[in-house]
Amino acid sequence: MKSFLHAIFAGALGALAAYFNVLLIPLIVLIAVMLVDYITGMAGAAYTGEINSRVGVIGIVKKVCYLALVAVGIVLDYLITAALVQIGIAIQINYCFGMIVTIWLIINELISILENLGELNIPLPQFLIRTVKSLKGRVEETTKSDKDK
Repeated sequence: MKSFLHAIFAGALGALAAYFNVLLIPLIVLIAVMLVDYITGMAGAAYTGEINSRVGVIGIVKKVCYLALVAVGIVLDYLITAALVQIGIAIQINYCFGMIVTIWLIINELISILENLGELNIPLPQFLIRTVKSLKGRVEETTKSDKDK
């Protein structure tokens, strides 16, 4: 029985490793921009004299919830793929929702970083602001149009 549980555990870890191999770089980027956003947010709060430990803790909780949101996308990918396999349809759409959620969160974090830098009176090139916001709009339009189909 013990070796059976070990085999199941090893298989589950292997599946997760294979899945996260595709999402590894986007997840690393997401974590990096979350850290930069948190640091620039705290710097902006200190600069304006509005630093508050409660707000800082809420920021950390939000970042953890972002990772939970990515996990929801990953589970949704798994459920859809498993359901399709059960009815005899083999479509390679792995990582779709997990990747979309991760990219959407990265773009939101980039917008937040730009806003934080603006609070620090850092001159921001308008083309950068427009580009990041345009990316967000495109991701949202793409997911909305896919939903409408």
